[in-house]
Amino acid sequence: MLENLFNLVKEQGAETVINNPVVPNEQNDAVLADATHSVADGLQGVLAGGGLQSVLSLFNRSSGGSTSGGLLNNPIVSNIINNFTNKLTNNHGIPGDKASGIASSLIPNVISSLVHRTNDPNNSSFDLGGIISSLTGVGGGSNNGAGGFDLNGMLGKLTDGGLDANGDGKLGLDDVISKITGGAKQQQEEAKTGGGGIMDMIKGFLK
Repeated sequence: MLENLFNLVKEQGAETVINNPVVPNEQNDAVLADATHSVADGLQGVLAGGGLQSVLSLFNRSSGGSTSGGLLNNPIVSNIINNFTNKLTNNHGIPGDKASGIASSLIPNVISSLVHRTNDPNNSSFDLGGIISSLTGVGGGSNNGAGGFDLNGMLGKLTDGGLDANGDGKLGLDDVISKITGGAKQQQEEAKTGGGGIMDMIKGFLK
């Protein structure tokens, strides 16, 4: 998923980054990597904080907030924009106003395209289960993964109106949130202790 996300950021950043004279050409790849990391790290942080429902809402196109303009008001997207702005300033020496403009243009476009492709049945580059799995290490795909936890199956029940829609008393929302929250936290801790992290994987795409 991360490589597909990096390619999506690169595609969306053609004008905002690659053809932008504010960004030195030799820094293009590093800036795109920081943008990719900001998106992935931002989503992982929300999941680690128990915010699965907020992420599901972000990817729910019927909520009406998946256009690039509407996304500016989404707290998850705003946080990602702020983090990327700081990276542009601190890592690449881009002035604050220019950095803010780049981030406020690129990030909503990336998220909007990510949401669209995730919801497009004819596009296999992204699926919600795969995105969450890559950020948490929990499940993924249509088969049971991570200890028999069918993530896509559970997410399907969530987005269809609840995990216990059939009234059988099995697996509730709290169980899913707990597992995903724990997985995201574990990946964050492993990255801190030198076990590799999102940015390490993204840097591999630059080689």
